[in-house]
Amino acid sequence: MEIWMQELMAALLAALALPKVGLSAIFIIALVSATLLPMGSEPAVFGLVKFNPEMFWPAVLVATAGNTVGGAISWWMGLGAERLYERAAHHPPARARALQWLERFGAKACLLSWLPLVGDPLCAVAGWLRLPFWPCVFYMAIGKFGRYFVMTAALLWVFP
Repeated sequence: MEIWMQELMAALLAALALPKVGLSAIFIIALVSATLLPMGSEPAVFGLVKFNPEMFWPAVLVATAGNTVGGAISWWMGLGAERLYERAAHHPPARARALQWLERFGAKACLLSWLPLVGDPLCAVAGWLRLPFWPCVFYMAIGKFGRYFVMTAALLWVFP
């Protein structure tokens, strides 16, 4: 079983090798890393841009798009989880302090979706709370674009 998993990972890495597929690999990596799976997309974006500086804007924009789509998927997963929870249990909804904070700020709280550890679950909780989908996606995109722009620019020009 362990050898099978190693072969699968090697095949996946070969298929997503940056020189072969470039921006599509960045999109997929950014999308998957925006879900609740523990993965980071910044090294892939930086690697592509480090070897191809002319790809700075396309890489940042594609990574932002992939990460935003992943955040939208997390939003829908949160909405689905809330619906299942409400069907299974007949009780008044409990509101923790963090949930009240999110409800107060609404979709604008999704600006923080770029934060490590809490950003991806934040998108799912936004869906759970039924915050409006398109405003959430808009704020997710702004936050995620800012992260990719700042981190990639800093790694390229501040810490070369």
